[in-house]
Amino acid sequence: MKTTHEHDERIANMTFASVYPLYVAKVEKKGRTIDELHQVISWLTGFSETKLQALIENDATIRQFFAEATINPNASLITGVICGYRVEEIETPLTQQARYLDKLVDELAKGRKMEKILRTS
Repeated sequence: MKTTHEHDERIANMTFASVYPLYVAKVEKKGRTIDELHQVISWLTGFSETKLQALIENDATIRQFFAEATINPNASLITGVICGYRVEEIETPLTQQARYLDKLVDELAKGRKMEKILRTS
């Protein structure tokens, strides 16, 4: 799926610190925990709790956030629609990675079991 350059740049230039509180609010509203959210973020990115906090405090953009990440090799198993886009069909790698995270947070908030969210194969 093709996204526009403007769409991709808007996502790339957002700060992770601006998105993170929205993730927290979404999962907590549905009875999930910040620890579970961090587990999902860590699974996708390889970030430790300390690294994640540093990126938030330093106002890392989404571009910087994913540039420093080690994307889980099973991330390609994340499929479905988020924000009107089928994640497995997004052609721009950075936009796809950002939508992967959105999809995982959405699944967490919807009550999906952690072992299903953290795809193993």
